[in-house]
Amino acid sequence: MQLTFSKYQGAGNDFVIIDNRAELFPVSTELIGKLCNRHFGIGADGLMLLSNSSEGDFLMRYFNADGNESTMCGNGGRCITHFANKLGIIGTTTTFMGIDGAHSAEITDKNYVKLKMKDVEEAEVTDENYFIDTGSPHYVSFVRDVDAIDVNREGKLIRQSVNIQNGGTNVNFVQVLSGNVLKVRTFERGVEAETLACGTGAVASSIAYNLFLEPESNSIELQAPGGKLMVQFTKEEPSIFKNIWLQGPANHVFEGTVDIDNML
Repeated sequence: MQLTFSKYQGAGNDFVIIDNRAELFPVSTELIGKLCNRHFGIGADGLMLLSNSSEGDFLMRYFNADGNESTMCGNGGRCITHFANKLGIIGTTTTFMGIDGAHSAEITDKNYVKLKMKDVEEAEVTDENYFIDTGSPHYVSFVRDVDAIDVNREGKLIRQSVNIQNGGTNVNFVQVLSGNVLKVRTFERGVEAETLACGTGAVASSIAYNLFLEPESNSIELQAPGGKLMVQFTKEEPSIFKNIWLQGPANHVFEGTVDIDNML
C-alpha cells in the first residue's frame, strides 16, 4: 500500500501528517514507530492523523515517535492546522477536536499559526519544581544555565519518577534570560529524548514562570533550540489560566509516498 504523507515542522518539532478522512490508514504501534524512525522510516517526533469529526472541522489524533497514541501536542496542533488549510478543508481559522477537547486556531501569516490551548486550573509543587497539565503533563524546573544541563540524562530520570500512574511526564528545563523571555529545553516522553521544541511544554513553562516568579507576566517569549514560540494568556486568581494562545512557525517541509507493506 502506497501511503501519501506530508512532513511538517514547528520550531524544529517535526511531524508526519496523514490525511485519514477515508479511514484507510492501518493504525498500529509498530507501523507508526517505524514511520517515525529516523533511520528506517521517514523520521519525526510524532505522527498525526487528520480525520473527520462531527464536532469540529476535523479530528487530530497524535502519536508519539514510539508509536503510542498520546496526549495533546501544541506544535502538532499548529502544524495540522496549516495542513488542513493546504488541503482546502479550512480557511485561515478553524475549530478542531483533539484528545483534550476543542481547539481554535488561526493562520495569521503564511507560515505562522496561533493555537488556543486548554484552560489550566492547577499547578503542583514537586520538590521545589512544578507539575502542570497543559493538555500533556509537564514538569518544569528553573535552572541558572540551561545549556549546562544534560537534558537526555536528567530528563529521563525525572520522566520516569513523576506522574507514574499516568505514564510519566515530559520535562522542561527553563532559564530566565530577561523579563518575559525564557530559554527552554524539553525532554519528551514517547520520543524519549530532547526535542528541538515543545508547544505544551512552552505553555507549562510560561504558566510556571507567572505563578512562581513573575505574576504580572502574561505574554512570554520562549527560545527553544529549534526556534521561538510565544505564549499569551489571561490569568484569573488565584491560579486559573484561560485564553491561552500558543504562537509560532508551522512549516511544510515536503510531501512523499512510502510503501508501508515493506515496513511491516
